[in-house]
Amino acid sequence: MSPVSQQGTQHVPWYRVAFTKRWLSYLLLTALFAGTCVALSNWQFARRDEAQQEIARVLTNYNAVPQPIESVLPQLDAFNQDDKWIPVTVTGTYLTEDQLIVRSRPREQVAGVEVLTPLRMSNGSVFMVNRGWLPANANPEDPYVIPEPPAGVVTVVARLKASEPSIPGRSMADGQLATIELPLIQEVLNQPTYIGAYGLLDSETPAPVETAPLPALKPSLDEGAHLSYAFQWIMFGILAFIGLGWAVRNEMRIRNSETEAGQAKLAEKARKRKTRPTEEDIEDAILDSQ
Repeated sequence: MSPVSQQGTQHVPWYRVAFTKRWLSYLLLTALFAGTCVALSNWQFARRDEAQQEIARVLTNYNAVPQPIESVLPQLDAFNQDDKWIPVTVTGTYLTEDQLIVRSRPREQVAGVEVLTPLRMSNGSVFMVNRGWLPANANPEDPYVIPEPPAGVVTVVARLKASEPSIPGRSMADGQLATIELPLIQEVLNQPTYIGAYGLLDSETPAPVETAPLPALKPSLDEGAHLSYAFQWIMFGILAFIGLGWAVRNEMRIRNSETEAGQAKLAEKARKRKTRPTEEDIEDAILDSQ
């Protein structure tokens, strides 16, 4: 494009605007923003993959035939994440005096706790059974009234879950836990304890005499909105470059408005606006046609 002179002004080509230091700085910032959007998009894709893997475990394991615990957990510290939700059978005696309360376990937007009861097997090993949910006390200092588990030898069917990580700054006090951290529980019980996984109670034989805590809810099969969030982050990155291009174009339009070609375009737009019929003209035309 050859420059056109008028009153000391010249037509400014796009590259003389886009490749200035200021706009190159904006381009760098836009690229950094777009790179962040891509990283967040990939994170959402990874979250979706994790959700799909969890759904696959639920569909495969949740309603499987219960297996003896020794066949799934051959050692006290053994646990394969792919075995999550598999039902296992465990026979032993509940150590009622060593029951624990797990704090901060809301259920359907209601504050509550979970009851964790050790089950000692005939070989002396202890398996932790999450017997279910209770509503939280109105006064946190009041002791919990825990329904008694079956006395004597009991056979439990429970679904496996991994030991939970510790929460910094939280410890066990007064028989209450902030998290189901099995190695910590083993230290407190001072007995050989399964530390790789614990079980969510499905059934007890014989059944408890008292009303048992509410059983755990079946895990959701909804993978969430991770896919739509991932595409949204991609669109944000693309829109950032579109916005940058629009800003460069807008500056070119302003800087070229004083050239001969720019003035001619403005004059042509003004002429078209004047010749364009107004709303009154359109209404009059309609009335005349009637």
